[in-house]
Amino acid sequence: MHPASVLSRATKGTDMAKVAFLGLGVMGFPMAGHLAKKGGHEVTVYNRTAAKAKAWADQFGGQTAATPAEAATGQDFVMACVGNDNDLRSVTLGPDGAFGAMKAGALFVDHTTASAEVARELDAAASKAGFGFIDAPVSGGQAGAENGVLTVMCGGSAEDYAKAEPVIAAYARMCKLLGPAGSGQLTKMVNQICIAGLVQGLSEGIHFAKKAGLDVNQVIDTISKGAAQSWQMENRHKTMNEGKYDFGFAVEWMRKDLSICLAESRRNGASLPVTALVDAFYAEVEKLGGRRWDTSSLLARLER
Repeated sequence: MHPASVLSRATKGTDMAKVAFLGLGVMGFPMAGHLAKKGGHEVTVYNRTAAKAKAWADQFGGQTAATPAEAATGQDFVMACVGNDNDLRSVTLGPDGAFGAMKAGALFVDHTTASAEVARELDAAASKAGFGFIDAPVSGGQAGAENGVLTVMCGGSAEDYAKAEPVIAAYARMCKLLGPAGSGQLTKMVNQICIAGLVQGLSEGIHFAKKAGLDVNQVIDTISKGAAQSWQMENRHKTMNEGKYDFGFAVEWMRKDLSICLAESRRNGASLPVTALVDAFYAEVEKLGGRRWDTSSLLARLER
């Protein structure tokens, strides 16, 4: 069994640590903020656009750094949340990467949604350099990051996870170690595979209800009390019915994640016919101008 934690307010206190956070996008900016305010940690931030780092420091205090290496120097923990495998390699192994500056015994926690392959690569590099590595992709979206209630899926050693969990608690509701390096990324893939099919099913259900002349809100209010219920149904059906698609995770980000899932399935032999089909549907949504619409915009494709 691997350690797991449903994090409560009572467990969210931990000793102050020196923490660097690399990447201040829609997720990283509030996550780093929780480390400083809720966690009480001494936080140094790095962002590719220096103005974003300055804005973060103006809001939350803490320090800014000009490079990942500068941010990582002398820190107990270095957290990252960047775009993809290449961005991750750049901030860790690049010329000014964090890995070249981290002290022995420190811990790197990667919140990027990336491949299991890069997680294993970075785990090996960290181990060789004498510090720890945890892959820790998150679910919960921008709202989950802002409210500090993310679900965090981790891969790595039990010893490193035990060190990381109290720090991650500043922005997590649920945190679990699921196996060795790469296991967090593989679990995030499962998460996205499940969501893809759910959103397509919900889109088709709403589309069908409209064509049948039913009151969509009344229908959903009824069926959401039964076996059809899902987070997507509860949180997205009203905005979907109104044709509003600016309430969450963007289509282009979902396509990045699904490409990771499909690439991994080719390696491990898993069959993902629905996931591949939904990815193709999202490509159609992008052609409609919906790259930055949220993932519930699969309905827009049906209503062209």
